[in-house]
Amino acid sequence: MTPEQYVQQKAAASGSSFYYAFLFLPPPRRAAITAFYAFCREVDDVVDEVTDPGVARTKLAWWHAEVAKAFAGNATHPVMQALMPGVREYGLQQEQLQSVITGCEMDLDQTRYLDFQALQRYCHLVAGVVGEVSARIFGQTQPRTTEYAHKLGLAFQLTNIIRDVGEDAMRGRIYLPVNELQQFDVKAHEVLQRKHSDRFIALMRFQARRAHSLYEEALALLPPEDRRSQKPGLMMASIYRTLLREIEAEDFQVLHQRISLTPLRKFWLAWKVQALGSMG
Repeated sequence: MTPEQYVQQKAAASGSSFYYAFLFLPPPRRAAITAFYAFCREVDDVVDEVTDPGVARTKLAWWHAEVAKAFAGNATHPVMQALMPGVREYGLQQEQLQSVITGCEMDLDQTRYLDFQALQRYCHLVAGVVGEVSARIFGQTQPRTTEYAHKLGLAFQLTNIIRDVGEDAMRGRIYLPVNELQQFDVKAHEVLQRKHSDRFIALMRFQARRAHSLYEEALALLPPEDRRSQKPGLMMASIYRTLLREIEAEDFQVLHQRISLTPLRKFWLAWKVQALGSMG
């Protein structure tokens, strides 16, 4: 299997909304973003799939070293071998990839966040930086597009947090800020035991409103000159906001199930942005 086949398989197998947005890119950009997405999946899977924190830490340390070696011209992992042509073509920085790994490491040390400001730092590393790299690969020409990418990445991550509350609870993690749990009188043990209540719904409505406002802020920041090149991000925004609305419509039944969109619906939403410029 070639490095290119490896990353393609890794990206397609995830079933992620990102995959549908990549389909409409020209081949060189599609190859670069697919390799970058596969890199993100590799390091994220270390935390989610390795049960021993010590082993996970060792694996992430290996990834830190592998990224450094790849930038020195000695990539050994197929993901880094597939990614390096895109690194050179689109001016990606080693620091950006190292930040993504550092964000995943936070999951080994931290299972709670005191307030939204603390959560934002984590989101910046695992999602904002991902948005920043993606924008470069998509064809960013304006400096302000980086700010848009950071904000959109934050909106995506908050949507993921809302969707995954139940799954995260089973891993002993709560990404909802502690002071906001207190504000809505939702106890941490209730989340960990996955108890659905009116208080929990009120808390989640608050989280969803914040996510929606971040989508609006992000879209307002996107310079008109880059709107065409950043269509893949707009496709993902359409898919993610539709998912968020589905979760809202189902009264945040996220503690015992994973609410998702069908592949066909994701493709349709992506196509609408590509063909019509429609975000609905």
